[in-house]
Amino acid sequence: MANLDVSLKSALQIDGAIGVAVVDYTSGMTLGVAGGTAELDLTIAAAGNTDVVRAKMRTMEMLNLDDEIEDILITLGTQYHIIRPVTTRSGKGLFLYLMLSKNRANLALARHQLRGVEEQLEL
Repeated sequence: MANLDVSLKSALQIDGAIGVAVVDYTSGMTLGVAGGTAELDLTIAAAGNTDVVRAKMRTMEMLNLDDEIEDILITLGTQYHIIRPVTTRSGKGLFLYLMLSKNRANLALARHQLRGVEEQLEL
């Protein structure tokens, strides 16, 4: 098991990673951030994506889907944004938010590695 700082550093080692955050989707609060750019405030981006997670959770509830979100992918012109809800008991209500450079990232491998980070995360 890895603590928050170790997990953030591990996620930042994923090829193409620009930045990563751990976010509470009930409050929008960012618990930890690593990386990012001067042009992009990762804390604001992560907090803004709480609406995405909440909307998908509500939609699944309205459809009576008995399933879990593995991850949510947002594809931009130059970036991938992966939102991965934390499924561990201590991480309930949290998600990992990973920004990747589309030119440098292998999306399938990044998703696999982010799952490993999520599984090791201990809060």
